[in-house]
Formats: sequence, structure tokens, C-alpha cells
Amino acid sequence: MKRYISELIGTMVLVLFGCGSAAIAGSYLGTFGIAMAFGLSIIAMAYVIGDISGCHVNPAVSIGMWIDGRINAKELLMYILFQCIGAIIGIALLAIIINSAPSLGGYMTTGLGQNGFGSASSVGIDVIGAIIVEIILTFVFVFTVLGVTKKAENGAVAGIVIGLTLAFVHILGIPLTGTSVNPARSLAPALFLGGQALQQVWVFILAPVIGAIIAGLFYKGLSEEDA
Repeated sequence: MKRYISELIGTMVLVLFGCGSAAIAGSYLGTFGIAMAFGLSIIAMAYVIGDISGCHVNPAVSIGMWIDGRINAKELLMYILFQCIGAIIGIALLAIIINSAPSLGGYMTTGLGQNGFGSASSVGIDVIGAIIVEIILTFVFVFTVLGVTKKAENGAVAGIVIGLTLAFVHILGIPLTGTSVNPARSLAPALFLGGQALQQVWVFILAPVIGAIIAGLFYKGLSEEDA
């Protein structure tokens, strides 16, 4: 159970600080600042809960780990459940914080760092483009996580590599879709906001899952060939 509680806390922190930076400070942080907020959240949590749960804090990462045989099906389901709970708690805290500051106008005005396409995208990317982008970004992220965590000797730097990778995929993805690469991170704000965010969230669940499966299969095949 310690692993699952760790995943809950880690995902809560990622969503609160990542989505919070986008919602509250995005106008002056810009793309790079928001990307770094997500990346630094992962780095911080990796060095706290990495030795307990592996610090997946993302159903896509857990799917990749399952495909590579590092967790079993029951563990996968539990990881995803607690990650989603953590994300919902993180967004609930963010909503409370935003609503406590009258000048922000409430979370329905500021948003909650939700993902989107079409009119909800900064550049108006269409649904097909959004799916392609999210598959590619998730593939790169999960592929990197699988590789850097495979060997124990990488433990000292794994958190930094993973955090910086999350940051750099956000730099490309934020103007396009807001960058999901994490179904739990996308589901939580959509549940609170409803409307367009909830109608579009299927893309940000489906595409990261596909990207994670591709990454897991590619990594498994490549590592087995090298073995």
C-alpha cells in the first residue's frame, strides 16, 4: 500500500504545481516556465518516492512498465487508480486556492491547466493533429523513462533526466494541446470544468495510452534484442 499512497502523493504534487502554474501564472511564466514547473515537480518527487514506488505518477508510465514486465496487471490497475485519485485531489486543492483569490475570478475563469484542441488550443490544432502530437510526446517520454530506469546505476540521475524530458516535451506540446502525456493529469481538470474540457478529454486519455503502448513494445523489443 505504501507504493500506491506514494503514487497518490506524487501525482497530486505534479498536478497541483504543474497545472497550477499553467492556470495561475501561465501569462507571465510562458511556455518555458510552465514546462519547468512540470519537470521540476517530477524531479522533486523522484528523489522522494522513487525508491518506494518508482515515481510513475502517470498511467502512461505505468503501462510502459507493465509491458516491460516490471509490474503485474494488478499493480498496474492499483497504480492507475491511485494516480487518478491523486490528480483529482491536486486539482481540488488548486480549485480551492484559485477560488480563495477573488482577483483571479474563480477557477472556471482561469481554467485548471486543462488540455484541448480546436478552439481550446493556442494554435487551433485539430483533433487528428492533437492525437498525433500526444502519441509522439508520450512515446518519447515513456521511452526515456523505461530506458533511464532500467539500470540501478542510473538511479542518481534518473530523476533529473525524467524531469528534464517531461519539461522538453511540454515546450513543444503546450502551444499545441497544453501537453498531456498523462491521462490522470488530463482527466482531473476535465472532471471539474466539464463542458468542452470534458468532451475533449478522451483524446488525452486515448493518445497517451497508445503512445505508452508503442514505447513499451519498442523498448521491450530493443532491450530483448540486446540481451
